[in-house]
Amino acid sequence: MTASRLKSSKLANHLLLMAISLLMLYPVIWWLGASLKKTEEMALPTIWPAVPMWENYSKGWHFSPEFSFAHFFGNTLMMECWNVIGAVLTSAVVAYGFARLQFKLRGFWFSILLLTLMLPGQVTVIPQYIMYNHFGWVDSYLPLILPHFFGGGAFFVFLLVQFIRGIPRELDEAAKIDGASVYGIFTRIIFPLLKPSLVTVAIFTFIWSWDDFFGQVLYLSSVEKYTVGLALRMFVDQFEIQWGQLLAMSLLSIVPSVIVFFLAQKHFVEGITTTGLKG
Repeated sequence: MTASRLKSSKLANHLLLMAISLLMLYPVIWWLGASLKKTEEMALPTIWPAVPMWENYSKGWHFSPEFSFAHFFGNTLMMECWNVIGAVLTSAVVAYGFARLQFKLRGFWFSILLLTLMLPGQVTVIPQYIMYNHFGWVDSYLPLILPHFFGGGAFFVFLLVQFIRGIPRELDEAAKIDGASVYGIFTRIIFPLLKPSLVTVAIFTFIWSWDDFFGQVLYLSSVEKYTVGLALRMFVDQFEIQWGQLLAMSLLSIVPSVIVFFLAQKHFVEGITTTGLKG
């Protein structure tokens, strides 16, 4: 293939990818345009309003006389930080135990762990709510945070187990010769090498917890404890829905997830592509 044909082929590929990207971005572009419209303009087929209503963002941010969206973003980010810390630390510990330690019925308990992946979440909603209500944890963040400190979830444990199995055992044996304990091997050898997979766990935890509207609406009832998702519902509960303000705030609600993904994109892709492919 000549150089000119190669350049033409690359140009065609880039143009095709750009066209597909614009097609995928169309809903976001419409979303942005709709967030700048007046309520009476929502039914119009135009994407961009004749006169952009940028005040939809300021009015939506301060829609409540008691709380601004800064308060709800703070609640959500506080909860997300604890969820990410819990999922990263505990899933790594549990995965290390299944991947490296020898104990009775290890295969059986790992099979039970994998079976929980097939259990629909709706099955456990009622018993979990009864248990948390008995503990007095309803209308608090504990039901949304504490589960992440008990293994982080079966999917994350399985992901990290596959990654740890790809780490040569010779590193563990060399550390043992140097006098390292089981905990020393984990903290000094295994945990640092888990960085790509742990970033993947952190991103998934952040996004899934941020989008967990059902859990938030189930356990949180006080307005001062509302997350961003519950605050958006307050627009719908009003007698007259301000669609422009609602769409403006819903657009801002995805910004943290997008920022987290792009900041950790390199490690996220590395963690996904290398898990289970080593060894």
